Amino acid sequence: MNRQEQLKKLQNTTEFDICIIGGGATGAGIALDAVMRGLKVMLIDKNDFAAQTSSKSTKLIHGGVRYLEQAVKKLDWEQYKMVRKALREREILLQNAPHLSRPLALLTPCFNFIEGIYYTIGMKMYEWIAGSQNIAKSEWLSKKTALKLIPELKSKRMSSAVLYYDGQLDDARYCLALLQTAEAKGATILNYTQAVKFNKNEDSGRLKSLIVSNLINGTELTINAKVFINATGPFADSIRTMASSKLKPRIKVSRGAHIVLPRSVMQGDTAILVPKTDDGRVIFMIPWQDQVLVGTTDEADELSENPKLEDYEKTYLLEYVNRYLDKNVTPDQVKSGFAGLRPLLQAQLQSAMNSDTKSLVRDHEVEIDRRSKLVSIMGGKWTTYRIMAKDTLDEVYKEVLKKETVKCTTEHQVLFGGENYRFEDWENLVNQYQVSEIVAKHLLKKYGVNAQKVLQLTENEPVLKELLNPEHPFIKAEIKYVIQSEMAQTIDDVLERRLGLRLRDEAASKAVEPYVKEVLLENFN
Repeated sequence: MNRQEQLKKLQNTTEFDICIIGGGATGAGIALDAVMRGLKVMLIDKNDFAAQTSSKSTKLIHGGVRYLEQAVKKLDWEQYKMVRKALREREILLQNAPHLSRPLALLTPCFNFIEGIYYTIGMKMYEWIAGSQNIAKSEWLSKKTALKLIPELKSKRMSSAVLYYDGQLDDARYCLALLQTAEAKGATILNYTQAVKFNKNEDSGRLKSLIVSNLINGTELTINAKVFINATGPFADSIRTMASSKLKPRIKVSRGAHIVLPRSVMQGDTAILVPKTDDGRVIFMIPWQDQVLVGTTDEADELSENPKLEDYEKTYLLEYVNRYLDKNVTPDQVKSGFAGLRPLLQAQLQSAMNSDTKSLVRDHEVEIDRRSKLVSIMGGKWTTYRIMAKDTLDEVYKEVLKKETVKCTTEHQVLFGGENYRFEDWENLVNQYQVSEIVAKHLLKKYGVNAQKVLQLTENEPVLKELLNPEHPFIKAEIKYVIQSEMAQTIDDVLERRLGLRLRDEAASKAVEPYVKEVLLENFN
């Protein structure tokens, strides 16, 4: 994808069938679904793709063990339905991007016999709901077996453990793969393009066009479309108000915080689920790209564009790491961290404002404003992005386009980089390009079959095979590739979302910034 080419496509299109505002997982999912239904699609994002919620998740593909527990305790049918939907989608996410997702074993330590029984029953129910889509059977493990999987666990109080399976994904790159697939099928995709103002039909009040600002050069453009879809997650209310000042707020945000620790803290491939903290939250300690990702705190927050990880959050998460692991992990071992906002859907503003974000359901709703016909998709979570897209477009056909609904066909669509993907092909890359095994495996997990395109850049410039940092497998060719082929426009785009080096190691990422800046200037001047 090239941004200049996308701008030309926009300028050469008189009218789109749909214009999607928001390039996170939901907007990307809608773009792919819509173009596969034969619609002419435009997608814009004020920032980079997946710059907000969609790149700041716990990197899990899951039904939500916590939601299942609440469903059973409160006999809540809505929570149960959400878990069932998410577990069915989990398998699809794993299948459609095998380079960016994989199954993950999670272990829950138990401190008495009752806990062992309780969690075993819960996980068996989780399995039963998943049905044929289940990844692997859960097990009630002895203390000895649990310690073989995670030797770093504190064993003194632990009596046993329960093992179950969910999925893991590279969230920022998964979102990008959705957009790359949509663009390859004909969609027009633009980052750094801000919605400024809707133009409406004077008689009906229906939206007919959107004035946008190209934030790279400051010029304004007009997008004409039959339907406008608001897929801006936590920021949905601002677009709703832009379309109609009479619409009342529907979104409440919850804050998630994560820290990244060195792999030496927990060296196995099994994650830890802490099912209940002192204040009722859930914490995960997850092997993630040669590091250990710990999160999340979950509390109400104010809406902001760039939430920062706070010191008290680091302290809170480290306290639980040290409760469960034998090694004493200190604040200076925190290599990186991030905070993000999640959109929680409110039924009624007054009652929801007083509710606890840990108990709010993260299911979704499609709202169509009666007068302007703005379509807003609100709530939801990463695992259900595809269902959210499907539901949105089904409503668009029925309520706005007034046409017979074209069937959704995204269930079996392999995403960009996943076609004919074989992880074993790392050996071919090693032999053909003389790179190390570690580098070849890393490139396949980041770019799938396009790893070869990254390495082709090194044929005339062998210097591009050099590591960006000796402790990490990233090479210089990746910087050039993501700028030229993946629409990365800024240092943050490159290091935070395309490569993910900043997530793994903030200091290493900082040291690479001058080189990234140099390559950006070479390509954009």
